Amino acid sequence: MEMFRSHVLICGGAGCLSTGCKAVLAQFLAELKAHSLEEEVKVVETGCIGTCDLGPVIVVYPEGVFYQKVKVDDVKEIVEEHLLKGRYVTRLLYERPVSGEQIPHYGDIDFFRRQKRIALRNVGLIDPESIEEYIAQDGYFALGKILTEYTPEQVIEELKASGLRGRGGAGFPTGLKWEFTRNAPGNPKYVVCNADEGDPGAFMDRSVLEGDPHSVIEAMAIAAYAIGAKQGYVYVRAEYPLAVERLSHAMDQARQYGMLGENILNTGFSFDLEIRVGAGAFVCGEETALIASIEGKRGEPNPKPPFPATSGLWGKPTLINNVETYANIPAIFQRGAEWFAQIGTEKSKGTKVFALAGKVRNTGLVEVPMGTTLREIIFDLGGGIPEGKKFKAAQTGGPSGGCLTEKDLDLPIDFESLKAAGSMMGSGGLIVMDEDNCMVDVARFFLEFTQDESCGKCTPCRVGTKRMLEILTRITKGEGREEDLGLLEELAENIQATALCGLGQSAPNPVLSTIKNFRDEYIAHIRDKECPAKVCRALMKYTITSELCKGCGLCARYCPEKAITGEPKKPYTIDQSLCIKCGNCLDKCPFNAIELK
Repeated sequence: MEMFRSHVLICGGAGCLSTGCKAVLAQFLAELKAHSLEEEVKVVETGCIGTCDLGPVIVVYPEGVFYQKVKVDDVKEIVEEHLLKGRYVTRLLYERPVSGEQIPHYGDIDFFRRQKRIALRNVGLIDPESIEEYIAQDGYFALGKILTEYTPEQVIEELKASGLRGRGGAGFPTGLKWEFTRNAPGNPKYVVCNADEGDPGAFMDRSVLEGDPHSVIEAMAIAAYAIGAKQGYVYVRAEYPLAVERLSHAMDQARQYGMLGENILNTGFSFDLEIRVGAGAFVCGEETALIASIEGKRGEPNPKPPFPATSGLWGKPTLINNVETYANIPAIFQRGAEWFAQIGTEKSKGTKVFALAGKVRNTGLVEVPMGTTLREIIFDLGGGIPEGKKFKAAQTGGPSGGCLTEKDLDLPIDFESLKAAGSMMGSGGLIVMDEDNCMVDVARFFLEFTQDESCGKCTPCRVGTKRMLEILTRITKGEGREEDLGLLEELAENIQATALCGLGQSAPNPVLSTIKNFRDEYIAHIRDKECPAKVCRALMKYTITSELCKGCGLCARYCPEKAITGEPKKPYTIDQSLCIKCGNCLDKCPFNAIELK
């Protein structure tokens, strides 16, 4: 067995790949060879560690020293100072926001210290392409235990006792879904993993598949045993090539080790998996549209009932859970349902992974117990709002969710609390906004996304969201009418009540929540023809303060439309009919004489 005195973990998630982690890894290998350290130090490419804005990220063990934004040119210094001399490279250490205090150790950084990782327990810790490393973290222990000690009914009862609810959005009790599928008449039965993660800013499922694919494979095998299935499918969007590559590799390894295929662990149980790659349609995250896509049909939803548990793939009983839901399963059976049920709230057990993005200092993946408040996530883990700006809102649940405001900061984040506040858990996207965000424009952005992604099958979604988008666009252009708010609310309620699937039914949520919480901004756009956040370009107005203007002419020189005129050493003026609101004048004025209203 190989023994190493140090391990260098290099984040190999999609975010760090985009910032050059492969080149950093190659340089590490070269420097270790140059210093004859190949036999003493092991370099491991992991999945996403979670701090997506700090990549490339590395953690050096056994000390657990966290280095951020590591470049190729930094590697030689890390090898010579840290690995050879035991001295930390302080300029690459993490600094606590505001105070600037350096925190050398991974486990002491607030972003990590305040998390409780279950679904992400191995992500960023192990080599996702090594089944041996997964097994060393008790991987496949739960599968072996279940196949030798549990009946299918006992598996389902244990899962029901854990209180796990689906992490894909609606939060349906997972154990009940498994029970319904097992009891449904008809064979064969199928197990499906929904990895068609389409919410803007969400990347929880992708990170699990990239960083811990064996956890999903193990969980799906357990699910297959529980419901009586022999075949499973993982439906992944084509925009996740790294996830597809690592999952495919893990499936090959699982077959070689007897964890997939015929006669798993010599127990007589057989189960295998296939990957189906989707073209990236957001609607295929809806389970009936996903089923149609796997079958080779156009990805469009179908009315329910029947539900997939009774009539799914090829009309047979089908169990569908998303990646994060499956990622919890092995841990529950390793440590027991009672352990899991003690985490979270009365009705929302366990943890939830969020993709924290937007106007927050620390962006990335966080996993916290259900019931953690919005304030804790944004200000304790996220480090607060940068540049001294004021928190304004947080969008939860992606384009299907709603906006929470300052009054909701102490709201415990769980399924019931979010629903009561007019939002939803969704898959786990959490986008933070500050005072510079226009909430009318935010609503327009999300509705534009869902309208574009509508499959067009039902009239309420196809036509209704288009009409709503037209109204919102008109408002952001300063062409809003007094009756528009009432019309938006009426359209939204009709769409929610009559759309065929969850995408259409939830599409109006961002509009309704922003009207409810930021009605004054809508009124300012409609009545005053002003955008308080100065985001909507058609409502912007650049003016020159004559007392400050020195007549240097820089603004006129850089104006692409020749909208600025004047004489040298005298105040210039802007012709508003010609101004295209490009902002060049504001950027170029050295005397702060240009004002944006």
